[in-house]
Amino acid sequence: MLPETTYGAPERHLIRYSGRADFTPEVIARAAGTSVFTESGRELLDFTSGQMSAILGHSHPAIVATVREQVALLDHLHSGMLSRPVIELTRRLAETLPDPLRKAMLLTTGAEANEAAVRMAKLVTGRHEIVSFARSWHGMTQGAANATYSAGRKGYGPAAPGNFALPVPDRFHPDVVDADGSFDWRRQLDLGFDLIDAQSVGSLAACLVEPILSSGGVIELPPGYLAALARKCRERDMLLILDEAQTGLCRTGDWYAFEHDGVVPDILTLSKTLGAGLPLAAVLTSPDIEQQAHDRGFLFFTTHVSDPLPAAVGNTVLDVLVRDRLDERARHLGTLLRDGLDDLATRHDVVGDVRGRGLLMGMELVGDRVLGAGGADRLGAAVTRRCFDLGLHMNIVQLPGMGGTFRIAPPLTASDDEIARGVAILDEALTAAVRDL
Repeated sequence: MLPETTYGAPERHLIRYSGRADFTPEVIARAAGTSVFTESGRELLDFTSGQMSAILGHSHPAIVATVREQVALLDHLHSGMLSRPVIELTRRLAETLPDPLRKAMLLTTGAEANEAAVRMAKLVTGRHEIVSFARSWHGMTQGAANATYSAGRKGYGPAAPGNFALPVPDRFHPDVVDADGSFDWRRQLDLGFDLIDAQSVGSLAACLVEPILSSGGVIELPPGYLAALARKCRERDMLLILDEAQTGLCRTGDWYAFEHDGVVPDILTLSKTLGAGLPLAAVLTSPDIEQQAHDRGFLFFTTHVSDPLPAAVGNTVLDVLVRDRLDERARHLGTLLRDGLDDLATRHDVVGDVRGRGLLMGMELVGDRVLGAGGADRLGAAVTRRCFDLGLHMNIVQLPGMGGTFRIAPPLTASDDEIARGVAILDEALTAAVRDL
């Protein structure tokens, strides 16, 4: 329970929406840079960038200035009207991307962007079946939720027909191995599509995946996997949709994570990082796909499509990313963070794996080896609490049996010292949690 205030218990009128009982134990009063501050005056390093979104940190001066100026000039319009910020942002986004990703629409959330992408893919292909990873998270609206397998599937009635799960290529927990005992992702991918082909009614429309699964445990696809997946899609005339809500716009050290693999998707979705903490998302595709969708009457009319205020913020985000070379900064800070986490792994037996790219890192605990069944979940929760007490907000993957995997994603504007301080707090929290359990 949150502490009582002059207004009573804060939870009294809140619907709990996370699938768990707990909010963080203190109310947040303000945020600046890499830190959030509680009403009691405590500072917490924010190693989740808010909801994995605030890549420029909190209350970045350029964002604050843009919001103040734009909200007084033009904030919201009828969805059929265009404004200069929208025209500029769609052009500039296209210029950051390889051909043929030249057409864009601006929305609010990642779920909404994925919803639009799936709807477009179904309309253009004339088919309805969607493939996504078995530990995927693409959102909580209907089409996005049907393509989400990591959580939230039980108790809500039947899912839409034609959604198929593809095995996750998790090298730390390999389920298909070769004669040498090494993870055989090629055979796993073949087997996965053998099952999908057997279940399909001949209506495969698209494959919707993240290039690095985030909520699924920060799983980086093996080298060559994304290209092989793209070939599987082409063989079946499916569209490849990449969800870069958390990986897009420099977080991984590249402007887009798919650049690392040399694969260009048919449709790209962006959100979280595009608004740097404000609600802004985008769908990008080729002129050919956009034309086909338009010819077939593509409809995705929402209250806040093409709103000028968030679009102005998106333009400022691009300004800062380019001006401050934050792709390079993410690579530099990512190296510091990786080195620090690798050092923890050598000194703490309960750290089983460190993985990820740039400033999206995962650290998996293996508490079951030390504490028995369920030990990783208990240890992960204990480390999270201890980090909070010591001044570090960390995010634990909330999948059954994966309570020991941390998603670590500081802002791209963090300092070297803040990265070092966060790792030091995590070191102390690991030591204390293992001792106390």
